[in-house]
Amino acid sequence: MLKLILPLLLTFSIPAFAQSVLTIDTQHCLWHPGDDISWAAPNLDESGWQLNPHWQGLPDHARIWVRCHADLSSLRTVTHPAIQGALYGAYQLFLNGESIGGAGDVRSGVFSMNVIQQFPVAAAALGQMPATIALRITYRPSGTSFLTLQQDMDPPEIHAGDLGELKARRTDVISTDSNSVLVIGVCHFVIGVLGLTLLGLFYYDRSRIDLLYLSLLSVGNAANRVNQLCAAFQMNYSSTLYFAAREAGQILIVLTFVLFFFALARRRVAPFYWVLLAIAIADYSLNGITLLLPLAQALWLYRWAVIGTSLPYIAWLPISIAPFVAFWPYTRIARRMRPLAALCMLRGVCDLVWFITLITNDPQLGLPNLYRQWGLESLKILTFVQSGMLVAMFGLLFRDQHEVTEERAVLAGEMQAASKIQRMLAPASIETAPGLHIEVAFHPMREVGGDFYQCRVLPNGTQRVLLGDVSGKGSAAAMTAALLLGGAADQDSLSPAALLAHLNRVLIDSRVGGFATCLCADFSAKGQVTLANAGHLAPYLRGEEFSIPSGLPLALEKSPDAYHQFVFNLAPSDTITFISDGVVEARDATGELFGFERACTVSGYRASKIAEAAQSFGQEDDITVLTLTFAPAGVAHA
Repeated sequence: MLKLILPLLLTFSIPAFAQSVLTIDTQHCLWHPGDDISWAAPNLDESGWQLNPHWQGLPDHARIWVRCHADLSSLRTVTHPAIQGALYGAYQLFLNGESIGGAGDVRSGVFSMNVIQQFPVAAAALGQMPATIALRITYRPSGTSFLTLQQDMDPPEIHAGDLGELKARRTDVISTDSNSVLVIGVCHFVIGVLGLTLLGLFYYDRSRIDLLYLSLLSVGNAANRVNQLCAAFQMNYSSTLYFAAREAGQILIVLTFVLFFFALARRRVAPFYWVLLAIAIADYSLNGITLLLPLAQALWLYRWAVIGTSLPYIAWLPISIAPFVAFWPYTRIARRMRPLAALCMLRGVCDLVWFITLITNDPQLGLPNLYRQWGLESLKILTFVQSGMLVAMFGLLFRDQHEVTEERAVLAGEMQAASKIQRMLAPASIETAPGLHIEVAFHPMREVGGDFYQCRVLPNGTQRVLLGDVSGKGSAAAMTAALLLGGAADQDSLSPAALLAHLNRVLIDSRVGGFATCLCADFSAKGQVTLANAGHLAPYLRGEEFSIPSGLPLALEKSPDAYHQFVFNLAPSDTITFISDGVVEARDATGELFGFERACTVSGYRASKIAEAAQSFGQEDDITVLTLTFAPAGVAHA
């Protein structure tokens, strides 16, 4: 934890390092491509070496040597003489032919982002003046360095002095560098957190693909800027991780940058942009591949396949103006979308300015370097515009949520009215013929459901029970149930099988879709039962499932002879129990079903007790239970 807090503390106190620290002017040093350990010798013929001002971009060879000559006699008087090096590359440091330390792996070129290192110097190494400082350097291709910080390719910085003073200078440099990007890094960290919030919103509403793209764009930007902030704090992590994170962030940014604007405008991405995205992503992917290859192959690929092409430059220009293309024509932008659309187009302008500024940092183009003067400022503006886009998006979401809340309030009122209507269609008070006792438990899963029932006494004194279950849930299923109950009205002359055939035609002709199971039973005063079944669960009698012939559910077949009747008799005190599939499909927290075995066990209970047992187990569908007991005159009902 201290390692994370200490860099932040350093940004609020900038210590001044002693004036006695010597700065070695590397612009007057000599360099030579190749690798020969004898080049560390102090008395070396340097006639074939070049001056540092000729250092242009990435050298032709990954391994080079740099030799500097300086008067270090003042180090003889300090308590702890040392030399400090700062270089975005792996190197080995020599003083007067003797190795005094190094940073990174000179074989692979991988180094630590903690680039400012101090190397103590033994007094014996200061015997020869002027001193010869030699650096054996390995530069590894570093991804998009030709379009990012020029320091990725800069010559080394060398200082000499007392070890304590050099450490103070390191603290001063970290404070300066981190202060310059601290606001940007912190802002983007917050942007990344908000982006993850949008990702959570998308998880619950998959239709809002624009939320996904803006979330990933924000996370990609945040990863890049926080990565940059960690490097400014001289965090001790591998350059491979740094550049890999940078390339991955760039791929995420360039992809979602275009997709977000088109998704927000609800337009398809033009094929032209898919080509540009493929070019840009291929460029960043090749940069990432260089991090995995051996040094020689990585240098070849980087120099010829990446730097040698102008396609990334060509692709980025139209990518930057993607919001202008996505929202065209501007007169069709909805009023509620105009503030966010304006911010998106401002983001496009800022991104274009940032890109042009970044291009001038490429020494191969020979342009005036605007990046060194305006790069940081343009990046800050880009950060604030990105923050504004997020704020506007959240504002739009809050407005949408307010509208949804109002719509839900209206819908809730309508659902309550629908629930009352359904209760009227399935009333608690039911018609019962003499000699029968009927109890019904009706528990929809929601305000309204697809289960339905009807108990009527026909003109001839016969008790009719109609019970069914419509496929699906909610208001659509309830409307279909109401349709079937309405279709059963005034059909007293029909037998149970004929009634099911009639309801089958009604449901097919309505073309509402779906299907329904249904069961119709007529009970005479003498206990005779005439029953027809259209795919509904079989009833229970005397504690066992009563096996009866069953036809297909309603609306699956139009045949008039699809349903047949079954006749049987009830004995006095017999109870027949009808249930919907919501009973057997109740499920507990472990996923276990209530099942037919438990339904059979409780089938002798009262309807309310059976429904309560299924509900307490874990209701997942509409539950309807109807029990009918044959109790002719003279037989007491239990």
